[in-house]
Amino acid sequence: MSYPATRVDAVVDTLHGVQVPDAYRWLEDEKAPEVQAWMKAQDAFTRSALAGSPVRDSLVKRFRELFYVDSISMPRKRSGRYFYSRTHKDKEKAVLYWRDGEKGAEKVLLDPNGWSADGSISLGTWEPSWDGKKVVFARKPNAADEAVLHVVDVDSGQWSQVDVIEGAKYAAPRWTPDSQGFYYEWLPTDASIPVDARPGYTSLRFHVLGKSPGSDALVHPHTGDPTTFLSGDLSRDGKFLFVYILRGWSENDVYWKRPGEKDFRLLVKGEGAKYSVQAWKGRFYVTTDEGAPRQRVFEVDPAKPERAAWKEIVPEDPVASLQGVNIVGEHLALEYMKDATTQVRVATLRGVPVRQVELPGVGAASNLAGLEDEDDAYFVFTSFTTPRQVFKTSVKSGKSELWAKVELPVDSSAYQVDQVFYPSKDGTRVPMFVVYRKGLKRDGTAPTLLYGYGGFNVNMEANFRASILPWLDAGGVYAVANLRGGGEYGKDWHEAGRLARKQNVFDDFHAAAEYLVREKFTQARRLAIQGGSNGGLLVGAAMTQRPELYGAVVCQVPLLDMVRYHLFGSGRTWITEYGTAEKVDDFQTLHAYSPYHHVQTGVRYPALLMMSADHDDRVDPLHARKFVAAVQNAAGNQAPALLRIEVNAGHGGADQVAKSIESSADMYAFLFKVLEVGGLQGGEAAQGR
Repeated sequence: MSYPATRVDAVVDTLHGVQVPDAYRWLEDEKAPEVQAWMKAQDAFTRSALAGSPVRDSLVKRFRELFYVDSISMPRKRSGRYFYSRTHKDKEKAVLYWRDGEKGAEKVLLDPNGWSADGSISLGTWEPSWDGKKVVFARKPNAADEAVLHVVDVDSGQWSQVDVIEGAKYAAPRWTPDSQGFYYEWLPTDASIPVDARPGYTSLRFHVLGKSPGSDALVHPHTGDPTTFLSGDLSRDGKFLFVYILRGWSENDVYWKRPGEKDFRLLVKGEGAKYSVQAWKGRFYVTTDEGAPRQRVFEVDPAKPERAAWKEIVPEDPVASLQGVNIVGEHLALEYMKDATTQVRVATLRGVPVRQVELPGVGAASNLAGLEDEDDAYFVFTSFTTPRQVFKTSVKSGKSELWAKVELPVDSSAYQVDQVFYPSKDGTRVPMFVVYRKGLKRDGTAPTLLYGYGGFNVNMEANFRASILPWLDAGGVYAVANLRGGGEYGKDWHEAGRLARKQNVFDDFHAAAEYLVREKFTQARRLAIQGGSNGGLLVGAAMTQRPELYGAVVCQVPLLDMVRYHLFGSGRTWITEYGTAEKVDDFQTLHAYSPYHHVQTGVRYPALLMMSADHDDRVDPLHARKFVAAVQNAAGNQAPALLRIEVNAGHGGADQVAKSIESSADMYAFLFKVLEVGGLQGGEAAQGR
């Protein structure tokens, strides 16, 4: 392909005695005119190449039917008022509504559809005050992580001109019981602070409504350590304030005090363990993986907070991993995962089991959400064949009723979901979901898309994905592998894919691909892989380690230069997950799999679609630019390597439905073309037309 020209420089670093070439270092400087011109040329080239797909218009049409939907979120109840978001078939962004009482008249509170002419400003986190009269919310330019907090008066709909707080990138506000103020995480926007050092400047502050944010009280100072996160929490009754110092996704310290007291005291020092605390009626409920890889729950008396006095009330389950605990309706709501599917259980505050919540099927459910002292609670259920449903339930009786659901032009009965288990390279048993239309012939010819993530204790669940339906209707197979590095089986599963053990994740992924070929779902030339962020690293490593095993790669907002990743974006916060090239042992591990450093001349790589975002302030887009440049210039590579750049979008992409449709249409048009998929046959039958 006649790609836009890319300059090659003779840049070589010597790290720990090893020469490390970096021919595309110049592409790190996004503001440089040469880099800007290169990005525009690459994106234009890609969009032109994809626009000519004969199936793209059909994909856009189908995605419009699937993506523009009416839906409603779980409500948050505050003093009899209900707050929830809705999506609409005729709107690009979700709208925040409220009403007095469950049956009251619905009123618009925040509609981000009108916040900017180009739709580039998004609604982020939002939290109603306990009296239901105010809502603090985040406004996010370009759908990025950076945000500004605002406060809106619920009755009048007026935004405060005083309560405007910049530096809200990590903010999760918690209101005091009197609704006169809130605690929040604050990150200075001082341009003199190096980007890679900024996370270490996060502090906890308290804002009083109507006061200038410049006078907000410092509640807990920053750590100064850019590899840590700081977050705060306040008990519902306002009697206990907590601060967490998190070192990655494997351990954290917990401090606490009563508001008004001068100093925080240490509750627990996390040494290889993580802890979360909820307080209710003078007791702490601590969930931890300390001595229990699948997690357990302790009751703690704050008058005797020493570790030896903790009382275990929910022991570790031998086969299911505890994912989270909520206090709802004077009970513990316990969310478990067993073989990558959800269970929700209810226990007394003393840990005595009461029941398992009846779910509509096997899939992914949220934990019960509600108030500590009210019986009504809500949960969400979804599966690969079930669009999202919201249920209302009684904690006391266990009775549930459908509260809201998404209606789609889909015949769910046309699809089949299998859960399979396969051995990885070292014999570890790994689960995988495989989704396809019923009647699929297992003759090794089906185009197949394999998705994975494998890191940061993140679970890959059986969620409904409307975007895969045209793929399934065209005879395709969709698979999701539950790789090590995730949290599906608790702490040990995560640890097995972290730091020096990261290669296990890639081996699990290769083994998933080999299973799909061995079991005659597909063959290597018709097998595509997809992953984003840490999953982008996954597919980049898969592509460079086993290029013969894959026919196409969709790599989204990835990390790919693992030697320099920690110098950009939020990179230093991930050192506990990956390690750092500044240490010789970590460097050896990182350099051994860093995808950017393993692009070789003379190798035929699978077709690549790189999907980046111009305002990604989490994973710097330099990774995407440098990797695509290397693959395009690798002599002997004949498959396309394309770079698509979403404008006015952050790490999670743009939040306009229209842009999601265009992005999905480009992705699947690419896959249909390079894997030689015939079209959308079967789609009309699947829709019942």
